[in-house]
Amino acid sequence: MRVLFASMATVGHTYPLIPLALALRDAGHEVHFAVGDEMHPELNRLGLRPFRPGLVFGEIYADDIAPELERVLPDLVISGWAVPEVFEEARRRAFPVLWHGFGRMFGEGVGLARPAGGRHLDICPPSLQDKGFLDDRILLRPVPHAQPGEVPARTHEKLIYVTFGTVFGGEELFATAVRGLGRLDAQVVVAAPGRWLPQAEVIKQADVVVHHGGSGTMLAALASGVPQVVLPQGADQFGNAAALVAAGAAVWPDAVGAEAIAESARLLLVDDHYREAAGRVAEEIRHMPSPREVADSLANVV
Repeated sequence: MRVLFASMATVGHTYPLIPLALALRDAGHEVHFAVGDEMHPELNRLGLRPFRPGLVFGEIYADDIAPELERVLPDLVISGWAVPEVFEEARRRAFPVLWHGFGRMFGEGVGLARPAGGRHLDICPPSLQDKGFLDDRILLRPVPHAQPGEVPARTHEKLIYVTFGTVFGGEELFATAVRGLGRLDAQVVVAAPGRWLPQAEVIKQADVVVHHGGSGTMLAALASGVPQVVLPQGADQFGNAAALVAAGAAVWPDAVGAEAIAESARLLLVDDHYREAAGRVAEEIRHMPSPREVADSLANVV
């Protein structure tokens, strides 16, 4: 089977698609990946045949993907939520096509068109998914992907991991968070532009994750049962933060200040209820079908 993935050219939109692409590749299928150049080095490293359709830098439009569909002639197209014109053009040309989500279904006004109609590969655990999202879904376990790297040596009994993603983290926010967390008896590990870390591996060792509420970090922390301090900055992050708080797995401080961030992290370190809630979601994630299981079933979908 020849499968064509398509994604917006950012880590937050491309990386969630990689586990299924790898599972399909490992099962012997031919995988191609339509995305802007920024994502090509990692996709090339993984053998996922990336190419840039048309003059794409971020989003992919119908005119970009149309000739590539006829060139690749995929048996299945898997379109990320942020490139809706790929889905529509594939459907218009009668190629089998599925959506692939990156987390919770986002609300209006985040700068993306909400995908509608068709089947969705949904990596969000059902207990956190937007209850208004009623489209046809194939559950798919979220598996965090990160480039390889070295995990910092452990120096304290407790470890707090801090990241504000690839788009929203400004120097002032990092400085505020580190200033507050430095008051706690814990190792503070920071991932920032120019100092990225193998996030999935660091989170496995963490006792608390402090972040912006991005879907990738949220799901990675949930998969490891780690409670979170969320400081949403934009896009879908406010909805993610609200869902995490409702699940009992996170604290959303009233203010973005050093003292408030430190107090929120301290609460998560001493109150086991948050870790227990995160653990319940982690168990839910473990029972979702793995990328390999979904890959094995996609031939039947086609």
